[in-house]
Amino acid sequence: MTAAHDLNLRHLRLLVAIAEAGSLSHAARASGVSQPALSQALAKLEATFGVALFDRTASGVSPTAAGRRIVRRVDHALTRISRAFRRSSATPQKGDPHNYLTTAHVRGLINLAEAGSFMRAAESAGVSVPALHRAVRDLEQLSGTALVERRGRGVGLTRAGTTLAQGFNLAHAELTTALEESSGKGGRLAIGAMALSRSLLLPATLADLLRDHPAARVDVVEGSYLELVELLRSGRIDMLIGALRDHPGRELLQEPLFTDRLTIIGRAEHPLATGEAGFEDLAAYPWIVARRASGLLDRWQQMFDQADKPRPDAPIQCGSVALIRGVLVRSDFLTLLSPDQVSAEIESGSLVTIQSCVPDTMRTIGAITRRDWYPTALQEQFMAVLRHHATVGRTQPGV
Repeated sequence: MTAAHDLNLRHLRLLVAIAEAGSLSHAARASGVSQPALSQALAKLEATFGVALFDRTASGVSPTAAGRRIVRRVDHALTRISRAFRRSSATPQKGDPHNYLTTAHVRGLINLAEAGSFMRAAESAGVSVPALHRAVRDLEQLSGTALVERRGRGVGLTRAGTTLAQGFNLAHAELTTALEESSGKGGRLAIGAMALSRSLLLPATLADLLRDHPAARVDVVEGSYLELVELLRSGRIDMLIGALRDHPGRELLQEPLFTDRLTIIGRAEHPLATGEAGFEDLAAYPWIVARRASGLLDRWQQMFDQADKPRPDAPIQCGSVALIRGVLVRSDFLTLLSPDQVSAEIESGSLVTIQSCVPDTMRTIGAITRRDWYPTALQEQFMAVLRHHATVGRTQPGV
């Protein structure tokens, strides 16, 4: 299948112009090209996408059902690029510099952002280092600002370069989706999964989804909120499943799925496993807590700060539930965790919830997407199955 980087951006702009004009001749005049050239560009795009994009009539052209979906995604991609140019430029731009953009420019900056050096980026893009340098210089002239800066032995993107690369990534994601949808194959999902979603909710959802869509391909990316939300913003993942935030970015949309309970967990033979522990008791034992800048760590800190009690010693910070479970069953460490994440150990009797004077903490688990996200049929089905299991899983343990 054709890759998004192989699409001709000039042809894509002509595609949107045809849809807006409703006529090949009107679109040709508006775009400043000949009608034969426009027709040739359209024929190439229809061959690339493998579908008819327009119905031809005596009064003009109108998008087919497949054409409407593709035009919408292409228009969305081009808007992403245009918006990124505006946001990355320090001064108002004359004309429409993004109209001179090529896929070589887009691919070059995306690869440079990922690789951190011109040599590695050129290897990844399959071009020479001088060609990549030229592409970046062209971009800097088009945007009117510096996009790359030296960092030690490598290079990094400036703030403007990062903004532009993010817009390019989002555009690339839209075009990739347009190609996949038109192929008629199973489709793809890229899901960011925080810890709780990996234990019950996501496995049940994916098992059901893949049973109905065996040709689908799913990429599950594990990580912390801070790591995953950047992948979401750049279009590298489609949605993020985990604990919702009080103040997400304006470009993000949060959908609550269920309320989760955080409680204190320890081994069954822990000295605090019987009776009710006070703050002094809790502070007498070491803790294993979530990594820095995580919502779970914030909740643990607030548990003691709001009671005006000193925080206990926490020699281990960790984002792996498997490692946390392993430490707890072998020691007198304590942790703050959802019982769902250690349900198997609680059922087997190796771990228990520790009763204390501290009330359980509630948090909302949900799905986070980009506010202007345009889901595919497969992505919509995934969200429907996810909502179902979020509801069923609260009343049927193990689902």
